[in-house]
Amino acid sequence: MYKRILLAYDGSDAGQKALLDCLDLAQWSQSEVFLIAVMPSAMSFVGLEGGVYDMELEEREKKKHQAVLDDGLRRLAQAGYTARGEVLVGEAVDEITRYARKIEANLIVVGHKHLDSWAARWWRGSISGALIEHAPCSVLVVIIQ
Repeated sequence: MYKRILLAYDGSDAGQKALLDCLDLAQWSQSEVFLIAVMPSAMSFVGLEGGVYDMELEEREKKKHQAVLDDGLRRLAQAGYTARGEVLVGEAVDEITRYARKIEANLIVVGHKHLDSWAARWWRGSISGALIEHAPCSVLVVIIQ
């Protein structure tokens, strides 16, 4: 049974669908819900023009990810659920699996949207696919068309 569900939330349509599916599952299994938003590390913002650290850009990204997290927590609260949430900084798969271990999650829930072209799939990669390989527990991938 799933007693601790971790939802990696990015605010996308797929993420919102995952949040709704997560709610149904959490209500059914009477689980604790944890919500995270993963922000790329500051070094991910460095472009081809060089290694200049942009503190303003990082601050904007922090605010953006906090807003995404707050939106998810608000949606959960409107559905009558109290969840704990946190913005994490780093590579998504590493941070999600690390947090899952920390809270001893039984299930990780992520949203996924099929990408149209092979180039988009190659360039973007699949967080959900990599997560399945590295997760310490079951992974539910909620697909949106």
